[in-house]
Amino acid sequence: MSETLSPRIVIVGAGPAGVRAAATLVEAGFHPVVIDEGHRAGGQIYRRPPAGFARTPEQLYGSEAAKARVLHALFDRLAKEGRLTHCAHCSVIAVHEGQLHVLGEGGVEVIGYDRLILATGASDRIAPVPGWQSAGVYSLGAAQIALKAQGVALGRRIVLMGSGPLLTLVGAQLVKAGADVAAVLDTSSWRQQMRGLGGLAARPLVALLGLALRARLGGRYHAGVTLERIEADEQGVTAMRWRDAGGRQRLSPCDMVGMGWHLRAETHLPDLAGCAFTYDAQWRQWLPKTDEMGRAGNGVYLAGDGVRLLGADGAAIAGRLAAAACLADLGHPAPSTAADLRKLARLARFARGLACAFPWPASMAPALPDDAIVCRCENVSAGDVRRSVDFGGGEANRVKSLSRAGMGRCQGRYCLLAAVELVAAQAGCTPDAVGRFRAQAPARPVPISAFLREC
Repeated sequence: MSETLSPRIVIVGAGPAGVRAAATLVEAGFHPVVIDEGHRAGGQIYRRPPAGFARTPEQLYGSEAAKARVLHALFDRLAKEGRLTHCAHCSVIAVHEGQLHVLGEGGVEVIGYDRLILATGASDRIAPVPGWQSAGVYSLGAAQIALKAQGVALGRRIVLMGSGPLLTLVGAQLVKAGADVAAVLDTSSWRQQMRGLGGLAARPLVALLGLALRARLGGRYHAGVTLERIEADEQGVTAMRWRDAGGRQRLSPCDMVGMGWHLRAETHLPDLAGCAFTYDAQWRQWLPKTDEMGRAGNGVYLAGDGVRLLGADGAAIAGRLAAAACLADLGHPAPSTAADLRKLARLARFARGLACAFPWPASMAPALPDDAIVCRCENVSAGDVRRSVDFGGGEANRVKSLSRAGMGRCQGRYCLLAAVELVAAQAGCTPDAVGRFRAQAPARPVPISAFLREC
């Protein structure tokens, strides 16, 4: 990577959205630069293992193996032919006045852009449970990365908890790989899941696939549970304490817990790029505002789960649309988008069904005892957050500055949504009135040495 590179179009992210955006631009005669944190393109859903890895795509991606192969081959071909520039294992840490500050193996470099497509994806949406700060507690995404990238389970006896498709998928993948999964605990009841059927009918085959994966879990799966506490000793997790749908207390011995409630859009870079945001009441999170093509203004385009939580298929379509919008705005012929827009509308109906069937457990955070940890990075408790509200009022960034919630390594990626629910309950208002934590540069932790230059 060189400071002399000042590409006209830069894409951040090499998952389905970023790859499809790049391919659309290449077909139109452009040479985009694709910046991605992974060593190889694919994103989280199609994450690629190291070279020589023994497990096949069918074992890694299941029913999505064919799509993964096509996406990987497309990107690899374009990169090999020199039709795009791939900056692998690089993180964009700041966006300012048409420039990206990029952390790579050689330190921090600056890349200018005329048009910017952000395809930053999403991360796990976490609801704190007492004891979740213990060693041996991971997000569902982390468990999936370990399985895909290294072929390992993160524990000898595993309990998974949360809600949403990822909970079922990771559980089924671990079981298929031979891991000892003791329980899969879903906070959404069967009745609640049935309420989402109208939206889920927009993609009946995908819904049936989800049911097939659920069946693979057998008696391990429990719906409508109440999560009480993760038990741990000085060595780490020892058990998960919970109540079943009938209110009976249960204890599941384990040495690893995976947790997650669907996804949280990764919005730090859109925020730093000056994008506007709006509160989505159904997903109960702040999402960037764009038009149907992904235009966010000021030459910035958004695609994928970082703006609309529509999954891998939706991300691929959104990537093509964002690239088409970029081409049109540059005065170049753009491909027809009518069919993609229709497909995206159907995927949006399905996503609304998922949000209804597997809702964010909004009542969990306000119910936390004062000694429960909300922010693991800064060891901030629920009591700390409540006292900050009482002292400084119910505004997100005021609570952040007083309590230090969201000021640690993850910059609120894991605690923001729960902290906002806690603040809203304490202040007697709605989460949208609380606001959101403002993003700060650097978007990722950066060693001081990365900024040093030899004289």
